[in-house]
Amino acid sequence: MLRLVEKQPLRKVVVAVAQDASVIHAMAEARKRNIAEAVLVGDERGIHKAAEACKSSLDGMTVVAEADPLRAVARAVRMVFAEEADILMKGYIHTDDFLRGVLNKEYGLRTGSIMSHVFVAEIREKNKLVFITDGAMNIAPNLEQKAAILLNAVHLANIFGVMKPKVAVMAAVELVNPAMPATLDAAALAAMANRAQFVPACTVDGPFALDNAISAEAACHKKIGGPVAGDADILLVPNIEAGNMLAKSLVYFSSCRLVGLLVGAKVPVVLTSRADSMESKMLSVAGAVLMVNIKRALQLKIGKVHY
Repeated sequence: MLRLVEKQPLRKVVVAVAQDASVIHAMAEARKRNIAEAVLVGDERGIHKAAEACKSSLDGMTVVAEADPLRAVARAVRMVFAEEADILMKGYIHTDDFLRGVLNKEYGLRTGSIMSHVFVAEIREKNKLVFITDGAMNIAPNLEQKAAILLNAVHLANIFGVMKPKVAVMAAVELVNPAMPATLDAAALAAMANRAQFVPACTVDGPFALDNAISAEAACHKKIGGPVAGDADILLVPNIEAGNMLAKSLVYFSSCRLVGLLVGAKVPVVLTSRADSMESKMLSVAGAVLMVNIKRALQLKIGKVHY
């Protein structure tokens, strides 16, 4: 991915609340690799201290002084809204405070489509990328929202070169159980895909438990067939808790490299955890740069009742 992005035009990233050593280090690395240049909005003294802490130069970066975190978010979002930057990035601030700026009705980044978060995990053992959604924005999506979140993930998978991705709709079990709403949503989404209600093409099946979504051996042992079983590219989780814990467990239990991106906004948004590594943040910036030049063409047809 980095070699591909390095050949693309240099993009400008505005960081909201940028007084964080790992963020500044990530942006310094991105500039060194000719991926992106940075505008750092935040506490000026804190930004310089953070740069010293990570031994990174601020040369080539623009520092915009705004000590108040909420005002820093507003200022960064306004810059993107005014097309003064190509990408927005979360710095050292809580996600909910950051998202309030993104969703501001006056100057925010709404498009009319649902926004959702996607973790992109590099699974080295399988030599593939797995997309996990939504573990950071939509708390408890309903069926229609899950369908839109699914399409956002398909769009991002296509950008990363995964065409016609295999989508596993996740639950605690792999059987439809009326007492477990997540299994009913999974079955409905699979039926929608079979009736070509999603464009571009993707293969959707569910419900799946985690083991039989990613392990061919587990799927075979449980006698679960189909093209998605054991080989999912996208894991569509039932709620924010499941997605967040799944993604972070990959980082802290298996040292997985993780990218965090918000899809469906006016511009790409880098949304990583404050505790994420410099490498994760730099790779997330590279992923956002990939998104910039891609024209979106997705369709979702929801059936209506006619009398």
